[in-house]
Amino acid sequence: MLWAVGLMQLSAQEIKLPASLEKLSSKAEESVEVTLDSNMLKLFAKFDKDVDDAATRKLLAGLESVYVRSFQFAFEDEYKMADVDAVRAQFQAPAWSRIVGVRSKRNGGDVDVYFKDGGNGKLGGIVVISAEPTEFTFVSIVGTLQPEQLADLGGQFHIPRLDLSGRGTGRRELK
Repeated sequence: MLWAVGLMQLSAQEIKLPASLEKLSSKAEESVEVTLDSNMLKLFAKFDKDVDDAATRKLLAGLESVYVRSFQFAFEDEYKMADVDAVRAQFQAPAWSRIVGVRSKRNGGDVDVYFKDGGNGKLGGIVVISAEPTEFTFVSIVGTLQPEQLADLGGQFHIPRLDLSGRGTGRRELK
């Protein structure tokens, strides 16, 4: 499964998913929706046994929100690429930099990864948008984090494990 991570901007303005994308769960065979603001992340940190780890506590302390929307469909064309393009259009320079853009004619899948510079060698946010013929996934992570902490987010909050080693481009599974 290809994945996507989308990020709300650190300013008061939030990323807007078109209403047609927000309503996809009724059409999807499988859907994942996760919405965690800073208060819910703090509450999670109190109940998660793994938060005893200093690295995990530091990671959670820097996060402001985690937002996941993932939909798998039985048929193609359950959503419109124009809606995906409207989401992509929100991530423009100078605030955002697209660091990865993949377009596959073979399987019809698109993946975009955007970073927002948080200053001092830290990320202010990350966005990955994945659109396949029978799947759309959007995950938003807002907050200040070190680039190496990205791998630590994989497998948490339904965020797919990320292979940052550069080896392989296989499909990612949501946990």
